[in-house]
Amino acid sequence: MSLEKLEPQSVADDQQLLHQALAEIETVVLGKSRQIRLAMACLIGQGHLLIEDLPGMGKTTLAQALARVLGFEFNRIQFTSDLLPADVVGASIFNAKEHQFEFQPGPVFTQLLLADEINRATPKAQSALLEAMEERQVTVDGQSRELPEPFFVIATQNPQHQLGTFALPESQLDRFLMRIELGYPDRTAERALLSGRNPRRRLEQLRCCLPLPRLQRLQQQAESLHLSDPLLDYIQRLVEFSRCSDDCDYGLSPRGALALVQAAKAWALIEQRDYVVPEDVQAVLPSVAEHRLRGDYDCTGHKGVSLTRLLLDSVEVLE
Repeated sequence: MSLEKLEPQSVADDQQLLHQALAEIETVVLGKSRQIRLAMACLIGQGHLLIEDLPGMGKTTLAQALARVLGFEFNRIQFTSDLLPADVVGASIFNAKEHQFEFQPGPVFTQLLLADEINRATPKAQSALLEAMEERQVTVDGQSRELPEPFFVIATQNPQHQLGTFALPESQLDRFLMRIELGYPDRTAERALLSGRNPRRRLEQLRCCLPLPRLQRLQQQAESLHLSDPLLDYIQRLVEFSRCSDDCDYGLSPRGALALVQAAKAWALIEQRDYVVPEDVQAVLPSVAEHRLRGDYDCTGHKGVSLTRLLLDSVEVLE
């Protein structure tokens, strides 16, 4: 499906609902318009989102707000050091009355899963999400079980320098299409919080603005957006620079390059364009690449932050 084949009014209606949903979330997550748009772009790009920041910055609130405006079934897993894989995917339990084992689905069987503080669990529990995120299914007792459609994972994690955290392995980080940080609120947003405007109370009042059929149509529209040959050349130069630069231990994989294309298309759609421009690629590159690149640590504690800036500064849009 392409934008050209859709009725003009239908496209306009979808865009209106999309921006209504963004506006609704902004009434709960104050002063974070860009981060909210990046999170929505991740969902439209059919990926999974990692939100990393200090406790109390609104990570969980953002995930809950997204679920409400999309009308998604929502489950939350609080990752702790004693969490077991069966606590995530479910387990077979013996039914004494029926004299047989019955599968009891875990919280992963939902449309939007919040994996809260994922890096406080052990690697064994973290890995329980790998198959679910990549294959949209889980295997228990040798039997594969499909997850609901759609299936989105929004994981939150605390900074790695905090006590009681287990760093996510590269293989799991690569399953996340994008990683974002919320950061401290600006002065205006914080004043609204301090004045008694508790945004969490607004969560219950949020309405479903973007029903699933409309979201799926937006996802299809994003997939069909046009990328010109010069733009593809620009993306390839960014990827090649990350692989050849002495500053990078290793660069973006083909999956990372595809993630950049997916995210740029979704961002262009949010910007109400039916084609992708270099500014779209530049807007999403930090969120797509920072958690995938490896090199010397910078002052923020993230290896990929300075490397992403290096990519943007070193690679020209046009040769």
